[in-house]
Amino acid sequence: MSGRHSKGERLWESGPTLLHSDKAIARYIGRPAAQFLKIEPAGGLVLFLCAVIALLWANSPWAAGYDSFWHSHITVDLTVTQVDMSLQHWVNDGLMALFFFVVGLEIKSEIVSGELNRPKNAVTPIAAAVGGMVLPAAIYLAFNAGGPGQSGWGIPMATDIAFALGVVALFGKRIPSPARVFLLTLAIVDDLGAIVVIAVFYTASLSLEWLLAAGVIVAMVVMMRLLRVWSPTVYVALGIALWFSMLQSGVHATIAGVVMGLLISAKPLFNPDAARDWADRLVQDDATFQNNHHLEVLARGTMPPTERIQHRLHPFSTFFVLPIFALANAGVPLSGEILRQATSEPVTLGIVTGLLVGKFVGISGMAWLMVKLGWGALPKNTPWNMMLGLAMTAGIGFTVALFITELAFGGDTSELLDSAKIGVLGASAIAAIVAIVLLSAATRGRQTENSDGPRSETTSPLGER
Repeated sequence: MSGRHSKGERLWESGPTLLHSDKAIARYIGRPAAQFLKIEPAGGLVLFLCAVIALLWANSPWAAGYDSFWHSHITVDLTVTQVDMSLQHWVNDGLMALFFFVVGLEIKSEIVSGELNRPKNAVTPIAAAVGGMVLPAAIYLAFNAGGPGQSGWGIPMATDIAFALGVVALFGKRIPSPARVFLLTLAIVDDLGAIVVIAVFYTASLSLEWLLAAGVIVAMVVMMRLLRVWSPTVYVALGIALWFSMLQSGVHATIAGVVMGLLISAKPLFNPDAARDWADRLVQDDATFQNNHHLEVLARGTMPPTERIQHRLHPFSTFFVLPIFALANAGVPLSGEILRQATSEPVTLGIVTGLLVGKFVGISGMAWLMVKLGWGALPKNTPWNMMLGLAMTAGIGFTVALFITELAFGGDTSELLDSAKIGVLGASAIAAIVAIVLLSAATRGRQTENSDGPRSETTSPLGER
């Protein structure tokens, strides 16, 4: 067959690409960097470093520059109207819509073909996630009900998927696949709960006209799917229009990302068997540009759009969107006076207790109850001491917790906002340390993963699996 290389013939016609070459920049920078981006804890590490940079910047001689930079305004003139927001709000309302879009894709995949599609397997993590949301919110309200910080009850409900999976990844195959799937499913349900809380409870005022416009756009997306229109350009345009409509409606604009993610198909566009037959025929023909193009289309069409888009957007979300969010929101003044005030502030105490105690007791308690009642089961090869470590891992709030903090206190006094952020950062750091200690004890002596084997791999929004 023409177009194929004979045995022993070199693969590269004009030399290898830079990344695959033997040049020093490829050996010492390119390939190590590419390998780093594939490591599970990498996203959490970059996120952590950006949070540290933000804290150092906000507590340096250039602290005034931190505030002035992130609060500088950017105006976009759309002829018919203008969008004028601070740089921080462009990050929180704009960039974070992409993060929530990827979360929506993951939720859709799990509902269609993942753990959320198997009620029996999903009972324990779903119930644990509910316990891990309700109890922290109740504990927070016990500290703040009737006070100025009451609106922050949604803050300790959140789990940071990137950090949680990053902590678990540190133990490699000593954590069995069913345990990792349990934590991921729990975190996805937790994200879904956070999305509902943001949409329902952190919406100040509503514009029915713009909500109607958003509804029309959603109907157009559904119609495009029914007509089997799969042009990315069409959906990007509709997604931007939906984001703008949500922004003007009063519902938080990031919800547009979730809605678009849930509307994307989680099933292959082509029948895999038929596509394989066509591919075999094309491979037997000459390697023409047209045949190669058809093979590329077939390859894309046999992968669910949700998986394909997650694969493309995951690095951007993990290594750009979330780190920029941390830079914009984690900069909190940490003077002695502020720290002393925060340690006695009901907002801080409610968040710290909610994340550390509420998450731990709510998740492990509900999991124990489901197993005790016979309604659910523990993940395979996952003892209770490991479950306790997973429950503590979920107490790492960070990204979504900081996001809800801005929604709850962004328009209030800086004291409440700073106290809440100190609570989130402090509790998340303590939860990570305690989780590592608990998981170390639970995995001591475990050398290999002892399970029936992991389920088929997919890409999560905030970490490779």
